[in-house]
Amino acid sequence: MTTDAIQGGDAAIGPVAPKDRIFTLDMLRGWAILGILAVNAMAFAWPATLVMGGMHIAPFPHDQANILGHWATDAFFQDKFRSLFSMLFGVSIFLIGGERYDETRGPLLTRRLMWLGLFGLIHGFVFWYGDILLHYAYTGLLVMMVRSWSAKKLIWTGMAVNGVFAILSLGMSLLAGGLSGGGQGQGNPFAATPEQLQAVIDAYRSGWPAGLIENLKAALMLQTMSVMLIPITGGLMMLGLGLFKAGFLTGRSATWIYAVVGLIGVADLVGFAWYDWLMLSAPRGAPDPTHGVADAFGSFAPLITLGYVSLLILMTKFGLRALTARLAPVGRMAFTNYLTQTLIMATLFYMPWGPHWLGDPAWGPGRLWIVIGAIWVLQLIWSPLWLSRFQMGPLEWLWRCLTYGRRVPLTRPAG
Repeated sequence: MTTDAIQGGDAAIGPVAPKDRIFTLDMLRGWAILGILAVNAMAFAWPATLVMGGMHIAPFPHDQANILGHWATDAFFQDKFRSLFSMLFGVSIFLIGGERYDETRGPLLTRRLMWLGLFGLIHGFVFWYGDILLHYAYTGLLVMMVRSWSAKKLIWTGMAVNGVFAILSLGMSLLAGGLSGGGQGQGNPFAATPEQLQAVIDAYRSGWPAGLIENLKAALMLQTMSVMLIPITGGLMMLGLGLFKAGFLTGRSATWIYAVVGLIGVADLVGFAWYDWLMLSAPRGAPDPTHGVADAFGSFAPLITLGYVSLLILMTKFGLRALTARLAPVGRMAFTNYLTQTLIMATLFYMPWGPHWLGDPAWGPGRLWIVIGAIWVLQLIWSPLWLSRFQMGPLEWLWRCLTYGRRVPLTRPAG
């Protein structure tokens, strides 16, 4: 994800003044960083073999609280916030690098992405296997080559790429369900036996080096898979940049456009939420009662993402800016907040100095919302407090210093 992006002007002169920032981008970025925690929480609390295997062998109870918690994450957050992150990252590529022929800002963008890749390597291989920064770094190096395309070309290319992959994903999901008899979690190549799952949990709980080795193995597997997602992520980055150039992400489109896109997104969300509930509330191992309808709605998650964007911009336009403004400081510190989420969650669930909650049946999808909500509150409070004294988050500052090759100011100027 992008952080504290330069909002135009000369990229070499340092942090942008608050009055020159694009409010909607900061606000949407804040929404994205909070939402992604809900998506990632299970991947901190349980091994990759469970999360990627469909959770059909999960040792936590299949009770109402866990069903509801899983459904809330799946219906309202899963894939929607990855899509939003990718779109906003596409915008930052242009805001940082300018036009492709810009001989000053282009190299700056390249250095920024290279440093992001290094952050991602450390984050993924040492702290948490689910890192997205490395994937964004190398995908961004490709997308930066098309950042000077017109808004229309970027939008249509991004939509076409993601539309094709959505249809392919839906077809593969339906085929896998048919071959396995439609059972939940059946036919999943990442599914593990209860014994295999417990072995991974025991390794994490034993501390380092066993836990570090398990994380490293999961990170290598995920990064290998992530290479295949370059077209999808790149397409979303192009779509986001196109929507930015067209004025959609900055609130400059006509109100009726946001209303229509919002209604489309809500319609897809309602359909997916209904059929996803039917699927998740069915007994484990039972045939999928939706017969793939949930997958059909879920394959077009970016529509829900754009629905969220539209509704937040409409709220900002029509009297609720004071509410949406709460998200902007979180977005200005997105890099710091993303990695802080990792530090807190990893400490709670598997780091040697923490309580080792990973694999505890008490921490199913339902109870995890307690931790998610607590971190949301902390980040909503601490982000504006930090920015009242400093120009950017601490990790944004470090990233910027490394990118520029010099120390940049951190504290806010007097007066």
